Amino acid sequence: MSEHILVSQSGQVRQLILNRADKKNALTLAMYNRLSEALLATDSDPEVRVIVLRAEGDSFCAGNDIADFVAAVNNPDAMQAPLNFLRAISGVSKPLIAAVSGAAVGIGSTMLLHCDLVVASQQTRFQLPFVKLGLVPEGGSSLIMPQLAGHRKAFELLVLGEPFDAETSVELGLVNQISTPEQLQQRTMQLAEEIAALAPEAVRQSKALLKQNMHDQLQQVIQAEGELFAARLHSAEAQEALQAFIEKRSPDFSRF
Repeated sequence: MSEHILVSQSGQVRQLILNRADKKNALTLAMYNRLSEALLATDSDPEVRVIVLRAEGDSFCAGNDIADFVAAVNNPDAMQAPLNFLRAISGVSKPLIAAVSGAAVGIGSTMLLHCDLVVASQQTRFQLPFVKLGLVPEGGSSLIMPQLAGHRKAFELLVLGEPFDAETSVELGLVNQISTPEQLQQRTMQLAEEIAALAPEAVRQSKALLKQNMHDQLQQVIQAEGELFAARLHSAEAQEALQAFIEKRSPDFSRF
């Protein structure tokens, strides 16, 4: 649904805006497809030097729309949409900046691993609750999080899946800086405009140099995670967890 992904241009900065505030910007498969298209189109547009990713409402992204995923679980083509998005966001050549407020859950956190700068609100809460849902980490997080935080901290975040705050996200290296909620968008646009004023090819080549040593490995990990994630969606554990989420109860894994 195109109305759930808005595109706005200010000078040489293009904003891609999650616009499903009533659902805390939880991503549907249609939104994944639209985001992928917008990222690829923006990356090839000579009028754009910097991409900003932000959201309307009080949350950045509450993760996947569970009902949408459950409905599409037996459709292999539909499940390709998140993988295409991850390939797009991890492969853009232009600098990508994220402004993050409120909830950043699951993919709402892992997509930030592929941004070049991230500004978070003081009120942002991050969470990676994959195992709690009977699933596995995605978005290259099984590769990048241990690099950022070490194995034990990455295990804590990805397996225990407890929420963490903006200050912790800075300590982990997931976020560059923290802003007040009122100044979040202004600070993000200020950074975007500073980068847009730099030599554009030098910026793109610098980004490429920073990412080149891990590019092939990252794409392999994203693919492997995606295949296992899709398989896990069919597991009895995930079905129990997702049904419990819909029914607003705690999952019961005692029989597994």
